[in-house]
Amino acid sequence: MASVRSVVSHLLAAAGARPVPFGRPLPPPAPRSAWAAAMEPVPRWLAGLRFDNRALRELPVETPPAGPEGAPSAPRPVPGACFTRARPAPLQRPRLVALSRPALALLGLDAAARQAEAEAEAEAALFFSGNALLPGVEPAAHCYCGHQFGQFAGQLGDGAAMYLGEVCTAAGERWELQLKGAGPTPFSRQADGRKVLRSSIREFLCSEAMFHLGVPTTRAGACVTSESTVVRDVFYDGNPRYEKCAVVLRIAPTFIRFGSFEIFKSTDEHTGRAGPSVGRNDIRIQMLDYVISSFFPEIHAAHAGQSSRVQRNAAFLREVTRRTAQMVAEWQCVGFCHGVLNTDNMSVVGLTIDYGPFGFLDRYDPDHVCNASDHAGRYAYSKQPEVCKWNLQKLAEALEPELPLTLGEAIVAEEFDAEFQKHYLHKMRRKLGLVRVEQEEDRELVARLLETMHLTGADFTNTFSVLSAFPVEPEAGLADFLAMLTSQCASLEELKLAFRPHSDPRQLSMMLMLAQSNPRLFALIGTQAHVTKELERMEQQSQLQQLSPAELQSRNEAHWTAWLQEYRARLDKDKEGAGDATAWQAERVQMMQMSNPKYILRNYIAQRAIEAAENGDFSEVRRVLKLLETPYQREDAATEGLEAVSSDGASGGQCSYSSKPPLWAAELCVT
Repeated sequence: MASVRSVVSHLLAAAGARPVPFGRPLPPPAPRSAWAAAMEPVPRWLAGLRFDNRALRELPVETPPAGPEGAPSAPRPVPGACFTRARPAPLQRPRLVALSRPALALLGLDAAARQAEAEAEAEAALFFSGNALLPGVEPAAHCYCGHQFGQFAGQLGDGAAMYLGEVCTAAGERWELQLKGAGPTPFSRQADGRKVLRSSIREFLCSEAMFHLGVPTTRAGACVTSESTVVRDVFYDGNPRYEKCAVVLRIAPTFIRFGSFEIFKSTDEHTGRAGPSVGRNDIRIQMLDYVISSFFPEIHAAHAGQSSRVQRNAAFLREVTRRTAQMVAEWQCVGFCHGVLNTDNMSVVGLTIDYGPFGFLDRYDPDHVCNASDHAGRYAYSKQPEVCKWNLQKLAEALEPELPLTLGEAIVAEEFDAEFQKHYLHKMRRKLGLVRVEQEEDRELVARLLETMHLTGADFTNTFSVLSAFPVEPEAGLADFLAMLTSQCASLEELKLAFRPHSDPRQLSMMLMLAQSNPRLFALIGTQAHVTKELERMEQQSQLQQLSPAELQSRNEAHWTAWLQEYRARLDKDKEGAGDATAWQAERVQMMQMSNPKYILRNYIAQRAIEAAENGDFSEVRRVLKLLETPYQREDAATEGLEAVSSDGASGGQCSYSSKPPLWAAELCVT
């Protein structure tokens, strides 16, 4: 670490601090300790970042207990505090994987001049790895609890992430910076506080992909790898391996989540666990005051001066419910699956947060589970709205007594479903190019579309994209369009792979015998849903074995022809209100192209970038990042150039980033 610091210090020593941009006066940097001032290198490109760490001023912060080296990060309960002081653990030879220029622009960081780019990348690797701290940074770890897979887990907290501070910009904005993977904290439990290159690249790319898709999300400014390694058992199958450590710079207005309010929870009747700050309603009041005044200023202003905070807190929960409903509606419309929708992974400001075993739908399957560890399918794609509503109910429980539970539950019940349905249907109408008239039957049209996609194994993203080319005139033939549409349906080979039974036939036979001989025990061990699913897979496999490719194609064409007749009739009604049919058609196509992405972060695309990066080649990560900045782009020379160099890792042939995934992608497992 000393050698890295000396090299970068030498590069930067001659440079003064960048002048503060003209605009709103910025607060002075937070005080630094003497050891920090003496040890840290002087930044150049990052010198203009000014920190004002309001969260640490307005919420209780634990000072770690005295002890030997490493004691401050030793696992322990953290009662009576929302944060505890922390310190990033240095990495060996940090190296920049990629920067997101659009995300860093939020902080007022302009792209470095080409001649200074190498210096900027070295500086980013140093400071965004946690190996050095910028002036004004005050590292801390946030304390929170959570319901994980429906069960209260007690204290969790930032076990692999660290709050750095809050950057105030000349535009008057405030952004919290976090390092994910910066080393152990008191919340790391028995883990090492590290993230590996594989998961860091996925989070980095998906954070930015979601933003450019128009989905509310936290941002990722940088991804840094290193020569430090940790041991990980990727598939929990007893085959651990060494992987390189990496860090992601995360950016958001705040990383406070539903679970932040669960630190006051009394002993849970099912798990026997409790939050670390039971009985500290004074801190709950502090948190509500801080969150509402900082991130919901309209609500704060509307209820200023009221003797009772109940109406203000009710307005807060109502707004959190609305934002959460809109966020999950956006997920459903782009086919995004979060994977770990625990209460500790739900943002109080309605952002997608904590990208772990996420995935985007390829073949449309409402029961798709992107997290291989979610054996019960609790967080399946179709269940995401229901789970988000359940999590909001847990937030309502956590706000009591500052918000009576009956009132909180009523707010969630009144607001969530209505807001979700309204936002979802609005987005789906745009995806189908229904530009003029809203009709009640649109809900059924969308439902039948999804059913047709399910029956034909259609690619979710590409099917919507193809529909923008639908010939609306009655005399226009459907043959060519049907061929284009059915090309996005699953082949016989894909379906056989998708419906392979996951259990050994002998195990399944034993479970069926148990179900007959001892149904109570069978129900007790919770395998009924699994066995039912496996039997359905076996039935599907049997049917597929009897089907020829020509029969499958004929069946798919029949399904799509029936739905397209409904769609054409609906478009005719929409066109009736338009005076100029040509202008209406142009508006329809434009709206559909702006609402249906061409590029998403499919698992196989991320995997190819990861494999290249693990071999020291970061060009694919940067190429994919650039492509995902324009997901709705249809015709662009730069984009097509990016696509041309993509190769199918399985066959060595060319494979477009907007293509259906290759067969080998079905074997990818994310936990």
